[in-house]
Amino acid sequence: MSTLAAALPPVYLDHNATTAVAPEAVQEMIDVLERVWANPSSTHGPGQAARRLLADARNRVATFLGCQATELVFTSGATEANHIALLGALARGKAEGCTRLVLSAVEHPGLLALAARLRSEGTPVELIPVNASGQLNLEAARALLGPDVALLSVMGANNETGVLMPVRELAELARAQGVPFHVDATQLVGKSGLRFDASGADLWSLSAHKLHGPKGVGALLIRRGLSWPALQAGRQERNRRGGTENLPGIVGFAAAAERAARTLADDLAHLRALRDQLEASLKALHPAVQIHGDGVARLPNTVCLRFGTLDAEQVLNKLERAGVVASSGAACTASGTQPSHVLLAMGATALEAKASVRLSLGRHTQEREIAHTVAVVRRVIVPLLAAADVDVETRIAA
Repeated sequence: MSTLAAALPPVYLDHNATTAVAPEAVQEMIDVLERVWANPSSTHGPGQAARRLLADARNRVATFLGCQATELVFTSGATEANHIALLGALARGKAEGCTRLVLSAVEHPGLLALAARLRSEGTPVELIPVNASGQLNLEAARALLGPDVALLSVMGANNETGVLMPVRELAELARAQGVPFHVDATQLVGKSGLRFDASGADLWSLSAHKLHGPKGVGALLIRRGLSWPALQAGRQERNRRGGTENLPGIVGFAAAAERAARTLADDLAHLRALRDQLEASLKALHPAVQIHGDGVARLPNTVCLRFGTLDAEQVLNKLERAGVVASSGAACTASGTQPSHVLLAMGATALEAKASVRLSLGRHTQEREIAHTVAVVRRVIVPLLAAADVDVETRIAA
């Protein structure tokens, strides 16, 4: 590692994995831990003070998300919220013979793992394909929906490529068939202007730590008037999710949500400008640089690319040693050793999928960090591409 890279903190380009907790959120959480630590379900004075704080935090989060406070169920994160959505849909639809699930082929690995388990237990699960750019096939979705579908569930934006899904169009298709529609909005929130009330969805899942809130807290939004079975029995969260509420985490979630709301428009413009600068600069370095989802609607902060067929692990190790940290598109699969199911669904070969890396920017990413990243790629990655070209030419000549 160079002296400069050792002296400076690394350039962090893995914001789709998690974000730094906002100072406002940290301070409010500390205040709760020190002063308002009673159980919100207790009827005595301290408990009722905690209950009032919980109600206030619920209103703050609901305002940001564009839902009513009564539609908001706090969970431990998006994974739990997704489980409540899928398992609740099956429990809800069982009496009416609605036993089929329809998901996209590019869902988060955690959701697909649940779907695989359900399929092994006899639940029909259908996957909507995507095209080479990662865009969902709406006609295929239309063909898969029917009266026996318990739930249509898709990501609002893909966590690997950033490609946006046609949420409003899918909501119309689901509504026409009377099918509940769930959106995993984990990557949408804080990176787009779409709100629950304008999405047409019946359910939304999200995690606070994706928008500078703490880990271990998230939410499931359930449209008003829609009855939904609980995954964990208990009287908390209006009988929809049992267990003592994580009040410090929820208050931190609220603080992060308010912070995001104040700066959202500026943040999106900032991210889009830096992403475009990063992509243009990287593509100019070598013709082997390929952007997945290039030219289609994507999150403003996400770049999923490959440097020819250089293995992603090799690329990421080189980048980190030079002071840039990022992740592989296959990071959520078996220790990153398997090709990304998202890129395979887009038609990439296994070799291309295993070569892909994700650079995801955040609110605090600076222009100088983008310039440093490009300089690092020029110095440590482009020579590998040149060596690979020589190797190919040598093998062809032989």
